[in-house]
Amino acid sequence: MATIVEPNTAPIEPVEVDPVTLDLVENGLRNARYEMDEVLFRTALSPGIREQHDEFPLIADPGGKMVVGQFGLSIPDFLAGFAGDIGEGDVLLTSDPYACGAAISHANDWLVVMPIYVDGRVVGWASMFGHMSDVGGKTPSSMPTDAKTIYEEGVVIPPFKLYDAGRLNEDALRIILNQVRVPDWNRADLNGLVAACRTAARRVTEMCARFGVATYLSALDALLQRNYDAMKTLLHVVFEEGRTLSFTDYICDDGVGFGPYELKLSLTRTGDKVHLDFSGSSPQAIGPVNYYLNENLARMFFGIYMITVADPQILWNDGFYPLVDVTIPDGSYWKPRHPAALNARNHGIGRVFDLFGGLLGQTNPALLNAAGFSSSPHFMYSGNYSGGDRKGEWFQLYSIGFGGIPGRPLGDGPDGHSLWPSFVNIPCEFLESYYPLRIEKWETVADTGGAGLHRGGNGVDVAYHFLEPGTIAIHDDRWLTYPWGVNGGAPGARGRKWIDRASGEREMLPSKCHDVPVRPGDVLHFVTWGGGGWGDPLERDPSLVAKEVRRGLVTASGARRYGVVVPESGDVDLAATDALRAEMRTARPAELPVFDMGPSLDEILARCEEETGLPAPTRPVWT
Repeated sequence: MATIVEPNTAPIEPVEVDPVTLDLVENGLRNARYEMDEVLFRTALSPGIREQHDEFPLIADPGGKMVVGQFGLSIPDFLAGFAGDIGEGDVLLTSDPYACGAAISHANDWLVVMPIYVDGRVVGWASMFGHMSDVGGKTPSSMPTDAKTIYEEGVVIPPFKLYDAGRLNEDALRIILNQVRVPDWNRADLNGLVAACRTAARRVTEMCARFGVATYLSALDALLQRNYDAMKTLLHVVFEEGRTLSFTDYICDDGVGFGPYELKLSLTRTGDKVHLDFSGSSPQAIGPVNYYLNENLARMFFGIYMITVADPQILWNDGFYPLVDVTIPDGSYWKPRHPAALNARNHGIGRVFDLFGGLLGQTNPALLNAAGFSSSPHFMYSGNYSGGDRKGEWFQLYSIGFGGIPGRPLGDGPDGHSLWPSFVNIPCEFLESYYPLRIEKWETVADTGGAGLHRGGNGVDVAYHFLEPGTIAIHDDRWLTYPWGVNGGAPGARGRKWIDRASGEREMLPSKCHDVPVRPGDVLHFVTWGGGGWGDPLERDPSLVAKEVRRGLVTASGARRYGVVVPESGDVDLAATDALRAEMRTARPAELPVFDMGPSLDEILARCEEETGLPAPTRPVWT
């Protein structure tokens, strides 16, 4: 457990904070959080951070409670895993999920934590982690899909002082950077993380100077209390006393032949508190898809859904955590035992959002979202230039794919979008300028979004034409199970991957693979999945369906899923549409299902090879 050194231990009495001052502090913290992002984006070198923004900032109170942040992490768990003193000018670094209570969840995430001091006392913490495009290990980008231990996934940094009283530990950094393939990227990205945290510290000290330390700290308490009060009310309004809600979804496979992994979440309210229980989920995976879930992050995911849906203007934070108890069984998919591999945990992170959506939506189906693009799939390409001015030079690409967002109560899901709101696409011009490839196609795939009153977003087909020999790696999911629809909406289409070889052959690829050789002229089709549909497809406006047919978002045959007939003219055949819809209504149940998960698991597994060209995985069992 860390020992915090504070020369000034004089007590600070809380004060009343007027609404205007509270609003100023709140927005000052908001702006500081976004400034952290901008500092990092303008400092980093890796495209994953600089272009796609794969990083997550946080500003906390003196006890480590997040007051503002994007995704969150657990500073208290980090501090519990750090043995030693922490003083002014110290900056701490780790990439070991097992040493920080899963404040981060795989070794590619480098986590920087620093105390913020004013007048000899800690007034808060600044923290940020970013995904490093490479941390060593046996494969480029450090995400071997067949890894069974974390030792195969690259350098794992225990919590230590990167800066001790402002002085850089150059020897330790030199040792770390010696383990990675592109050390200049890691150094620049790490410097950006530190600079971002120092920027946050500067803004906090400015607010303390402007308002006074007592007012600033009291404002933090008020912001945290506001979330506590809001959540306490919401829990009573939304959840019936003593009623248990449960929902189950799946990770399709673990990269080494086992799956699907069952992910179960239950919720029960007792009095003012709710209990989130992950019991009933599958055992930890053999392969690297385990998601070591921190209990505080589970609380945060829950709060994102509850608070932002009820009042998006509220600055959600850690204040409500005492109202949420969490049970995560040891040895489960959600809490694997050391040294289980963790590099592909991105699918579990994304599936948490589907789980909470399916669970919380049961209390009010009218507000329920379908399943969507609940992952951030990775594509990696690396090798050495074979000729020209750059002959022998190493190139390495790590990028994040986009897919279909679910249909929602308020409208259609966006096509080809990221799971994370702040992530952006790497421009094709950037890829073609800095890497030996061409983007032959980057377009949405018609009909991949689930049919519904509100259509699920379509997945995308990105066609990478390789110009140099090298190897590729893929991390994706939802190739086996379906993104489910709700309130009568249909599931979205599954994802798929294949290479059209220059020789004319087509090679189907699993959703998780690495060290796949490519040659000049080969073209990889990286097709992501669509979002589930929301509501009765037969209630969708026929003219809107026809417009989407003309735009290439829905095919003429796909329009018939909505009971809409669109001839070659592109206009709706109203008579044929009325007849088709009447026929479809007669043939289906009178009451549409709240959830449409697609075929049963037994059916999916039985038809796996026929439908996907890939062998069915083996169901995991507890031992």
